[in-house]
Amino acid sequence: MKGDPVICQLHRQIEAAQLIPALRMLREDVHKRMDALFPSLPLEEYYRQLNGVHDALIQRTIALAEAELARSGKGSPPVPYAYVLFGSGGRKEQTLSSDQDSGIIYQDVSEPSASEGVAAYFEQLADTIVRLLQEMGYPPCDGNVISANPQWRLPLSGWSRQLDSWFEAAEWEAVRYLLIVADSRHVHGDAELLARLKNHYFSDMLARPVIIRRMLDNTIRHKMLIGVFGQLLKEQYGEDAGSIDIKYGAYIPMVNAIRLMAVQSEIRATSTLERLVALADKGIMTIQEAAEYKAAFLFFLRLRLIATEHNEDGMYMNNGKLASKYLTKDMIEELKQSLKLGKRLQRHVQKLTVGWLK
Repeated sequence: MKGDPVICQLHRQIEAAQLIPALRMLREDVHKRMDALFPSLPLEEYYRQLNGVHDALIQRTIALAEAELARSGKGSPPVPYAYVLFGSGGRKEQTLSSDQDSGIIYQDVSEPSASEGVAAYFEQLADTIVRLLQEMGYPPCDGNVISANPQWRLPLSGWSRQLDSWFEAAEWEAVRYLLIVADSRHVHGDAELLARLKNHYFSDMLARPVIIRRMLDNTIRHKMLIGVFGQLLKEQYGEDAGSIDIKYGAYIPMVNAIRLMAVQSEIRATSTLERLVALADKGIMTIQEAAEYKAAFLFFLRLRLIATEHNEDGMYMNNGKLASKYLTKDMIEELKQSLKLGKRLQRHVQKLTVGWLK
C-alpha cells in the first residue's frame, strides 16, 4: 500500500499479528501516527490511509475469529461468505473512533438439511468477530446494524427476500434499512455475493420507483444547522450546550442527499466523494457543482476529525459535536457558507426527486 512509511509498516505488523491485544496496541499506534499526520496530510489522502488501516484491522480480526472457531472444533467456513461494512465504514469515511456497522452474506447450500448447521456456524463467527472488535475498541452500532444481529446475517436468498419485503413495505424503518444497504461495501471474503445482492437491490428499485419518494422523506429529515438569518444553530442544553452537531447537522445531511441522487442514478459507488464524481460524469450535476459540494463535504470531514473523542470502557467514542472554541473566525465563516451550500443541495435533491417521479 502506498502512503506514509510508518503507516505502511503498521500494515505489515497488522497482517502478521496473532493476538487481539497486539492488534489493539497497533491500533493505538495508528491513532498516534494519524494524529501526527493530520496537520500536514491532504484530507483525501488522510482518509484513504486511515480507512485503509481500519480495513486491515477488521480483516485481520476476522481471520483471527475464523482461527479461534477452528481451534475450538467448529471448523472452517462451510460456504463462501462476504463480511460487509455499512455506515461510514461502507462509505470509507471512518474517523479514528467509528463504531461497528456490519453484516454477513453467505452462500446458499444445496441441501436444506445442512442449512441449520451453516447458519449456526455464521452465528458463532459473527458473535466472535463482534466480540474481538469490541476488544479492539470498536463499539457496536447503537442501532444494532451488526453481523451478530440475525437480521443482518443471512444467506443470499434470505437477503434477497428481506430486500423484497423492505421494498414492499416501504415503511420508515424499512426505507432506512434500504438506505443503509446502499452504503454496503465488501471488506472480507467473497465480493461476488455482495455484487449479486446489489444487482437484486437495483432491480427492485427499478420495479418500485415509488420507494424513491419514501427515501426522500428519510433523506431530508436531518437539516443543515444554519438559521434563516445565516446564524449557526448550536446545541442549547446539556453538557454539549454551545457546541455544533457536525455529524447530524452538516455531515449526515450531505451524505444523505448525495446518496439519494446516486441511488436514483443507479450509481454503485459507496463513498460520498466517489458518488460526486459519478454524478458529474453522468451529467446529473455539473462539474462546477460537484467541485463546490466536494469542497463543502471535505470541510465537514475535517471538522469531524476535530470533534472531541473520548475513551469509554475501552471503546473509542465520538458524538460528532464540536465545541465552538475549536473554530476560528475564518472557520466559522467557511462553515456557514458550506452549510448554505448543503441546504441548496437538499433543495436540489427534493426538486430532482419530484421531477424523477413524474
